[in-house]
Amino acid sequence: MKKRQLGKSDLFVSEIGLGCMSLPTNQKDADKILQVALDHGINYFDTADLYNNGENEKIVGNALKSNREQIILATKVGNRMNETGDGWSWDPSKKWIKTAVHESLKRLQTDYIDVYQLHGGTMEDDADEVIDTMESLKKDGLIRAYGISSIRPNVINRFLKKSNAVSVMMQYSLLDRRPEEWLPLLEKHQVSLLSRGTLAKGLLTAEGMKRTNKTGEYLAYSKEELLKAIEKLQALNAPITAVALHHVLEQKATGSMIVGASSTEQLLETVEAYNTDVSEDVLVKALEITKQDMYTEHRA
Repeated sequence: MKKRQLGKSDLFVSEIGLGCMSLPTNQKDADKILQVALDHGINYFDTADLYNNGENEKIVGNALKSNREQIILATKVGNRMNETGDGWSWDPSKKWIKTAVHESLKRLQTDYIDVYQLHGGTMEDDADEVIDTMESLKKDGLIRAYGISSIRPNVINRFLKKSNAVSVMMQYSLLDRRPEEWLPLLEKHQVSLLSRGTLAKGLLTAEGMKRTNKTGEYLAYSKEELLKAIEKLQALNAPITAVALHHVLEQKATGSMIVGASSTEQLLETVEAYNTDVSEDVLVKALEITKQDMYTEHRA
């Protein structure tokens, strides 16, 4: 699998990254999926301290500790679980980040995190404090690089202007093209896009029509519009999943597509689609079929 440089860092990530949130909670079942990912050249693994109240980090750490030097391990911080474990609050403070990173390191069974991401963000945050804390963790060797996971353009813009971030994780797919307006900003700052939701909750797969009939509307698409768009995408001269993946890879700013998998079969289908050639003509037609929307909130 091809790799791309993550921002200005010395990290090179596989074009498909495994989003670990969807992994089974059983260690043995999760191990199988993670091993298939490794076998197919995936080296980027993304989790968060919030996922399953830290248990996801433990599963990932257990599975990957023997491959630690060969992989790029990413996690996130900022959502603080309450004492009962049935909810969380937003806490991007220096004190919490410095506490949380050590807890993540312990669960992941490693002494450093490759990419540490702020898991959200608001304009009320003390951005300077967050960035200073990330730089301090980097200086101490606890993290190699940092980024932000957000869909708020104003938060992203401020973070990039002030920091040495290497990545921005955003929901991005053929059915959610809102980030395209902001990709030039990422390129300007030499920051990589980590796309999540690339398959739009399975709508951009062979199961797309069936899922639409169950879920109905999606973002700016009514159920009728969605059915029509998926029908047209499925009629193109390439599998719809391959079209979806290659559309994201077409963007210069893209570093890796973070794709989830709850079974080995699901992951293998994604890898097969990635390895399928898609012509430029098909990609252009896909753009004509789908909407070019923009974020209407959190712009300034």
